[in-house]
Amino acid sequence: MATAIVAAEYGGPEVLTPVEVDVPEPGPGEVTVQVRAAGVNPFDYKIYSGAFGTDDSKLPLRIGLESSGVVTAVGPDALGPAGPITVGEEVIVRGGGYVTELTVPAARILPKPAEVSWEVAAGLLAVGGTAVHLVVATGVGPGDTVLIHGAAGSVGSLAAQLAVARGARVIGTAAPARHERLRSYGVEPVEYGPGLADRVRALAPDGVDAAIDTIGTDEAVDVSLELVADHTRIATIAAFGRAAADGFQALGGGPGADPGTEIRDNAWRELLPLIASGKLELVITATYPLTEAAAAHEFVLGGHAGGKVILLP
Repeated sequence: MATAIVAAEYGGPEVLTPVEVDVPEPGPGEVTVQVRAAGVNPFDYKIYSGAFGTDDSKLPLRIGLESSGVVTAVGPDALGPAGPITVGEEVIVRGGGYVTELTVPAARILPKPAEVSWEVAAGLLAVGGTAVHLVVATGVGPGDTVLIHGAAGSVGSLAAQLAVARGARVIGTAAPARHERLRSYGVEPVEYGPGLADRVRALAPDGVDAAIDTIGTDEAVDVSLELVADHTRIATIAAFGRAAADGFQALGGGPGADPGTEIRDNAWRELLPLIASGKLELVITATYPLTEAAAAHEFVLGGHAGGKVILLP
């Protein structure tokens, strides 16, 4: 038996409840993993809140998009994207996570670099895949000047670091308390709020080539549209309505958005070597015991986490 966090009904974080669940023996092409850490994502809330619809036949809902752990059992022909999987291997699991142990298809298992902590491994791929998608979709490359809205958040921070690694100049919006961290990544920070367009123009009088929006505010969209001449090089993961109305890219799981499945599924090939070598940083803001998942979600929904939140079984 394992302890899992489920949503017994649709609603807020208060519906998240620990229950005991069976852990099936791995069949052909499956593996069992003892979970060491699980990543918390805002998308998890959208699922159990009913934002994507409510279907009582699916209750109770199992929650979680990503985790890390140790392989405890392997079924026949257990082959992951990086090759064969063995008992005792430290791995990252894509899909599922708010549980102490789980059995999943080997296709969802990736090797965890030894240099990477359980917490970082469990929190990297969802936000990292989104960041890679944003950078690829906007065509960020050497010599570009890129404006990133929400550059201190989990997705924005990784997108900023990836853009810098691609040879771009990055201007990132953030609260002043997080400017120093952005500077350490090679990002030029600016405070959001009234006058943002003028502050960006002062830093980049020759213009902005691309803009990445991770927060979805009208300010972020309006400033991006004002400063970027080619609106196909503006992308958002939040302002889906504005993207449809104003003719720029919407990425992810929202209405009319490009899911970027192939890009996101293969983002690990870029992300894991960078994180293992220390060329990419994922900030872990807080950790909570698995059984305090509701409190972790309350914290995330406050909107000021400034990094990843991780559950520890």
